[in-house]
Amino acid sequence: MRNERHDERLSGEELELFLQYLHRFANHDLDLFALMQVGDPEYPAYVTFTREPEASVDRSAYRRP
Repeated sequence: MRNERHDERLSGEELELFLQYLHRFANHDLDLFALMQVGDPEYPAYVTFTREPEASVDRSAYRRP
């Protein structure tokens, strides 16, 4: 499933679905880590999902949506 509306912000409903899918991904598909490159190919965002926080970041800095 691909949505070609890359130049539009997510609606509130889409953001809620994204967060639900993200929680499902973390609970069922994430083993130790996942590395992704997403967004505009010329200005990508690099995303790292891990089971542990970054060593130099206090756990309280992480926000739980």
